[in-house]
Amino acid sequence: MSYPHDRIADNSQYNSNGNRPYHADPAGYPAPANQRRAGNRGGLGADRTALVIHTVADIAAGFLALWILLYMLDANQANVFVDFVHGVANWLAGWSQDIFTMDTESVRVFFNYALPAVIYLAIGHGAAAWVRRL
Repeated sequence: MSYPHDRIADNSQYNSNGNRPYHADPAGYPAPANQRRAGNRGGLGADRTALVIHTVADIAAGFLALWILLYMLDANQANVFVDFVHGVANWLAGWSQDIFTMDTESVRVFFNYALPAVIYLAIGHGAAAWVRRL
């Protein structure tokens, strides 16, 4: 006598209710073991770490871009929000201040804050891609 659950045990392409299992490819064969994820060993921890790295890089670049935008639009420097964004941008771009010394102040601010934003994005996204491959 054959029971429906016996068909799953013999690696049949159909499960007990007559449908293909979710992990089968169109031909009906189970997915290879290296494509299935089991717990954290399948890379879920690496994916989460990569997401954190990616997000931190995006936030850093976002603060720098926001400061550039506020400066170009001549935002009120006495405003608490503008002062906060300026302080965070100064801290993030402290290492790159005065790399570019143009005569026009707005062009100087743009390049001195855009350079670290691009570098943070490149390093952050590159590191996240590397961590995902682990």
